[in-house]
Amino acid sequence: MAGGPNPVDVHVGGRVRLRRTLLGMSQERLAEAIGLTFKQVQKYERGANRIGASRLFDLSLVLGVPVSFFLEEMANTVAAASPRARGRSEPPPAPLPPAPIRDGDPISRRETLELVRAYYRIPSCEVRRRVFKLTKAVAAAAR
Repeated sequence: MAGGPNPVDVHVGGRVRLRRTLLGMSQERLAEAIGLTFKQVQKYERGANRIGASRLFDLSLVLGVPVSFFLEEMANTVAAASPRARGRSEPPPAPLPPAPIRDGDPISRRETLELVRAYYRIPSCEVRRRVFKLTKAVAAAAR
């Protein structure tokens, strides 16, 4: 870990990027909304710079998620890599759900993000429900 970003910071930055992308928001727009430059947002998203508590709170407001969103789905190996956790002799208090696999993971593909954004742009709840059912039926028939 010496010389590189803390894996927890990388995870939090990845969650910022995920939510921003799901919303179809540019780094420039996010930076403007929280009073930073887009370069600073880039550094946050890479985990190169840590995000302080007040900034994390601002990000949660702008991105429309609770602060806890940024720590969700953190792998135990990432949590254990935090310097504070490495000094503990006992395991973390509660196991965290595994992080999604990024290589080949359909959630991280642009096509998936575009599909999700398009789906939520459908104004009618009933039409969205029908599209959802249709998609599940097509997937089941393709097996």
